[in-house]
Amino acid sequence: MRPSSIVMLTVALGLGVSAAMLSKIWLQSQVSQPQIAEAAPKLHMGTVVIAAKSLRFGNQLSQRSLRVVEWPTKAIPQGAFKKITDIVNGKDRRVVLSAIEENEPVLGWKITGPGQRASLSALIGEGKRAVTIRVNDVLGVAGFVLPGERVDILLTRNEAQDQDKGKKGLSRRISFTDVLLRNVRVLAVDQLADDRTEKPAPAKAITIEVDTLQAQKLVLAASVGQLALALRSAGSTDSGATRRVALSDLNSMSGPSDDTGSSVMVTVTRALVRSDYTVPRYGQVFSN
Repeated sequence: MRPSSIVMLTVALGLGVSAAMLSKIWLQSQVSQPQIAEAAPKLHMGTVVIAAKSLRFGNQLSQRSLRVVEWPTKAIPQGAFKKITDIVNGKDRRVVLSAIEENEPVLGWKITGPGQRASLSALIGEGKRAVTIRVNDVLGVAGFVLPGERVDILLTRNEAQDQDKGKKGLSRRISFTDVLLRNVRVLAVDQLADDRTEKPAPAKAITIEVDTLQAQKLVLAASVGQLALALRSAGSTDSGATRRVALSDLNSMSGPSDDTGSSVMVTVTRALVRSDYTVPRYGQVFSN
């Protein structure tokens, strides 16, 4: 073989090897480098006392009804206990005030203090009062009002109204219903205060949570008229305007909320005496 051919072959082999190496390097540079997984942040754990079984109002807490589990420190609920001995010390009894389900953390506001009784007074909020009203199977919503639910309280009463101011002694009595209190919490039904009960039963008395002024209104209303309950839907916060409903509103088939009726109830107050009058709407005239 001629020397020139050997030189050309050597150069060709060198170029081929160089091209292969460059191609390999380029292909490797196109492949994304595996990302190094970041180390997960260290989770700090604590302990929380939870219920070992379902607990209801009046149940006494014991070692068997509680257990301790690990819980993320940042997620520990306010009022939780770290050790069972923080709740049960063998000296003072502690009782459940609000129902606690199995595996639910035991919180301070759901149980009594050391040595306290599971009385209704422990359920009353700060600045509130408990007032009991008498009801029956109808006024108490057929027994479907249960502890922990919220109701509106209606007052129905009769009131004397002068028919003719020019004639003394000529008056008539009218009946009407007002919404006395709204969105009040039911503490107990008869002697039952368990807020997880699911068995409706006709009641003779309902105990509700109100402030001092509401308590005064409620006691006075019970002496001048008839009280009834209106059960609110779960979670309802409706606080829309309400108005008095009188017998005249029953004459309209469209109901009291319809503004197309021929008359309207007007309330006039003179010298702190309130009187209701039925008057024709604008553009309407009553026939004699």
